[in-house]
Amino acid sequence: MAPPATGRAAHAAAVADIAPHQPPPRRLYVHDDLTDEVARRLGPSSTGAALAASLLGVVSRDRARVQVIRLADQLQRLIGRRTHAPFSLTLAIGRAGERVAAEVHARTGWFPHVRLVGLTRVEDGGAYRLVSTMPASLREQLAGTEDTRSLAVVDDTVFTGLTMRSLLEALPPGALARTRAFCARGVADSIREIGRLCPIAAGFTAHGRLLDDVSFINASGLVLRIAVRRRDGPPLAFFERPEWIRAWFPGSDAEVIELSARLNALLEPASPGPVD
Repeated sequence: MAPPATGRAAHAAAVADIAPHQPPPRRLYVHDDLTDEVARRLGPSSTGAALAASLLGVVSRDRARVQVIRLADQLQRLIGRRTHAPFSLTLAIGRAGERVAAEVHARTGWFPHVRLVGLTRVEDGGAYRLVSTMPASLREQLAGTEDTRSLAVVDDTVFTGLTMRSLLEALPPGALARTRAFCARGVADSIREIGRLCPIAAGFTAHGRLLDDVSFINASGLVLRIAVRRRDGPPLAFFERPEWIRAWFPGSDAEVIELSARLNALLEPASPGPVD
């Protein structure tokens, strides 16, 4: 029998084994990107805002295991006492990375020139793979980075590290040595692996094994059909994966699904349900 993998090999094996299955994590962090989104779209005193508050109350009921985290706290820790001259170019991974870059820049002036990079992971059978969300390939989206004096790469979450690592490894020769990475939140082991490629700063770091010990979800993903991207089907919200909700919120899963579905009907009234 082969000995268990350790260090970098163990992390790579854990990432490779992650498929569309969610075991009950010992610690679940729920990033609240829902409250502000609902207030912006429906109003802070709306029925939707009340539903969002109720939903967050239910998901955080098990305080020993579930913690709601917020962007302002993550940004404060990310920025801390760090100082950087403005980067020549910032690559923001997806709209979520773009939002983090904008918030950090508003507080620090670090990221005056931001380029959106469309890169995400999708379910493909029993595993995940990365795809470009733009007509251009990843390498085409990175054109010109070989000439930048300083380069920042920003994402919202480094969970497995697959997306961030793939972008960094696709940079032209020489660019990586001038690159720094930033994320609002992430898993310590995955952040450590990114740090082997370039320096990385994180606002909130969780320790433990992926999925079994620690997991992250966005509260918006519970409600909106943006959370689960699939190669052979339309995207889903987490509430449309009841087995995941049961794993994350045992005993409260029915309430989470009901509240999420009601809020989805307000935010995506014309969005059809999944068709397989």
